[in-house]
Amino acid sequence: MCDSREFCRSSRDSTIGINFDALGDVEHFDHLSGDLYDLYKSGEYTDVTFIVSGVQFHAHKIILAARCAYFKVLLYGRMKEASLGPEAEIPFNDTTPEAFAALLEYVYSGKLGLADLSEEVVLHLLGLANKYDFNTLQQTVTAYLKATLSVSNVCIIFNVASFYQLKDLSAACAAFIDMHAPEVMKSDGFILLSQSALCELLERDSFYAQELDIYHGLLKWLDHQKENNVEARDLLKLIRLQLIPMPSLLQEVRPSGHFRPDDILDAICVAEKGPGTELQQRGMLIPDENVATPHRNACTIEGAVRDALLNGDTENYTGDNGYTIHSITKDNSKGITVQFNQPYLVNCIRMLLWDKDNRSYSYFIQVSLDCYHWVTVVDRSDYLCRSWQELPFPTRVVQYVRVVGVHNTMNKSFHLVSFACLHSSKPFQLSPKNLIIPTENVASISASATVLEGVSRSRNALLNGNTRDYDWDSGYTCHQLGSGCIMIQLAQPYLISSMRLLLWDCDDRTYSYYIEVSNDQKSWTKVVDKSSEPCRAFELILFEAQVITFIKLVGTHNTANEVFHVVHFECPASTLSPVKSSTC
Repeated sequence: MCDSREFCRSSRDSTIGINFDALGDVEHFDHLSGDLYDLYKSGEYTDVTFIVSGVQFHAHKIILAARCAYFKVLLYGRMKEASLGPEAEIPFNDTTPEAFAALLEYVYSGKLGLADLSEEVVLHLLGLANKYDFNTLQQTVTAYLKATLSVSNVCIIFNVASFYQLKDLSAACAAFIDMHAPEVMKSDGFILLSQSALCELLERDSFYAQELDIYHGLLKWLDHQKENNVEARDLLKLIRLQLIPMPSLLQEVRPSGHFRPDDILDAICVAEKGPGTELQQRGMLIPDENVATPHRNACTIEGAVRDALLNGDTENYTGDNGYTIHSITKDNSKGITVQFNQPYLVNCIRMLLWDKDNRSYSYFIQVSLDCYHWVTVVDRSDYLCRSWQELPFPTRVVQYVRVVGVHNTMNKSFHLVSFACLHSSKPFQLSPKNLIIPTENVASISASATVLEGVSRSRNALLNGNTRDYDWDSGYTCHQLGSGCIMIQLAQPYLISSMRLLLWDCDDRTYSYYIEVSNDQKSWTKVVDKSSEPCRAFELILFEAQVITFIKLVGTHNTANEVFHVVHFECPASTLSPVKSSTC
């Protein structure tokens, strides 16, 4: 006898006059799901019955088992339900009839109109999808709930997401509540939050509202929980008393008796020191969005030509316009200050230093909440920087940012073309001094590196990433042996421990060279010395990590002539070795 599946395969592969490959595959999924759903709706040939809150649901064991591992074990495994006859009834007490009906509709048809279901049914359906491992359905319901979050429903959805440990949905709910904290605390759903969900919110720096309003919201929640014997003291500890204005602290919070007198006194003492890190400030969190924009009502309040800084134009600037400026003073009393419309959680600044020539700048950046108490988050006072600066730092709550230029290699002015401040989700590895430890090549045109010395037919050809198209006449940067060097400047200092270069190799010549690094172009450190070694093609350089802004490549020998030729340079070194072109 021939197995039916084997017969189908052999029929498909036979050459009886029909070219199946030419005709293409038959795909009638809609017909299949429609027929299965019609079978379910007809109630014919059913062999299992579920009881949900008194409502009967007749179904087919084989289809349920094929669609869900849980039902397969329940109906055909060793569970007692598997031994029941077709007339037996299986109770389901952990959901509603409406949600179970929706689940069966999905099981049979693979389709479901979530918008046609009530919010309560959708949440119960999410629970069923989670319990019975309908992963695709769970992902779809989660995406739907994320897209329909509102002030009125976010708390109950947050409860469900926390209960089922759905991290993605929980994070979306928490972020939404952060953005709408005052409105959410006034909603009917807020008092329905679970204790664990409420604690998670109160602990977040990004749960942004007036602390006095948060205190009132917590009292409202506690009042609703009177019958549940909730330990109020543990929750009250999450209120940041030092952020409550002193009149309200003394006239409203203190008489309530919710806090010890020492707690009130400690809060006053801390608040009098000013809004520093110990205050555990709250701020608005808008991931990966620049908050230093006119759209967010940010403005430049210090510096000359203030309108130029936040307009978003990073192309149309010249020697005369398109930048904000301040004069560099010995006491660093001048700067460029940006004010946000409210406190924000931020961890990264991106700014463009004027770069129409090879000048470099030194600067530092401070942040504040009151424009009086300042904290330095970035310090490039001892380094020479140019063009685009990407400056991550530990997350802080900020309302003012001040950029103070301390040096310009050309004159006594500090020129800033563009400024952005955000909470970046980009992972940065930082040194103890908040210098980036790069994992990708920063000696590139896109990273604003530049070639200061060296001869080439095309400026910055050394940094354009092209390791294929070079020949006898072009595609390389060089210098005369015994005179000069090839010098690269990175846009800002990085902590680097590797480099890679491609020596010109269109014939069998070899080179000798050494490499020095610096941060001020005055004091140089040699990181590799191959002045007595024959070298060719790709060279990988490894050394102890150090802070680097300038790199000097110095050729000492060429077996063919008196010129040192380098096609490509990168740091840190990439893990791949591109294949060179055959144009040589």
